[in-house]
Amino acid sequence: MGLGCMNLSHAYGIPPSSEDGLAVLRTALDDGVTHLDTATLYGAGRNEELVGQALRGRRDEVMLASKGGMAMVEGTKVIDGRPDTLRAQVDASLSRLGVDHIDLYYLHRWDKKVPIEESVGALASAVEQGKIGAIGLSEVSVATLRKAQQAAPIAAVQNEYSLWSRNPELGMLDVTAADGIALVAFSPVARGFLSDSVGDPADLAEKDIRRSMPRFSAQNWPANEALLPAWRGLAAEAECTPAQLALVWLLSRGEHVVPIPGTTSVSHLREDFGALDLSVDAALLARAGELISTATVAGPRYAPGPAAEVDAETFEADA
Repeated sequence: MGLGCMNLSHAYGIPPSSEDGLAVLRTALDDGVTHLDTATLYGAGRNEELVGQALRGRRDEVMLASKGGMAMVEGTKVIDGRPDTLRAQVDASLSRLGVDHIDLYYLHRWDKKVPIEESVGALASAVEQGKIGAIGLSEVSVATLRKAQQAAPIAAVQNEYSLWSRNPELGMLDVTAADGIALVAFSPVARGFLSDSVGDPADLAEKDIRRSMPRFSAQNWPANEALLPAWRGLAAEAECTPAQLALVWLLSRGEHVVPIPGTTSVSHLREDFGALDLSVDAALLARAGELISTATVAGPRYAPGPAAEVDAETFEADA
């Protein structure tokens, strides 16, 4: 597993202080976490700066991943996959991180105004220059992956994947396994739902992105919340926490599946990575997959605006 660093600077209300964020990152490194995932977008660059600060003197301990192609521009999120933009963002990421090389650099979103081959070609040039080690794509479909592979090798696809977001099972899970590509699963505990940490969505911070997500809406939340008692029961039966059960289920989906849970808490960090040492009966994992699934979860992944930004395969309920 890797550590998704977004939560430390972005998206879920008021982020922790830099000191507390550094404490999480340094604890992760001390505990042997070897994969950190950040992005140009997160905190308008502040997340890369924070990760870079944590890595001073420890760069060789991690496989460092970042992303470009989506950034905050004058306070507005902008998807821009033009080659010149990506080249500039790679350089800016290197500067903020304080490193001369990023192991894995993703196209954060496919800019549908730019052929994917052109965007990937810009990243291939960065590989040739030694600025990045490998190319990844995020929230893409199999068809887009195939086009990208015509321009350059793709090492990883980072798509949302969890018990309640099964979109990779519409093709990407099998294709990445067959091609030797890592499937990096973001939001593996369903934005806190599967860790049983949401409570009442009405109490979420004003700028928490979950406030605009249909599954946390007043219309859909009651049906989803109704799944939690049985979910807690399964975790108790497995003798682990709900978050750990969600992660063990993902880890069972294939050796190429790499969850990247995020957290702002040292205790939750250690809880999450404790999932690597757990063994859960396959029959119980199957029951988990039946309890929390596309068929049982109410609401699509995204509202219409954000949904239009992604390219990954979509269930009819998400359309």
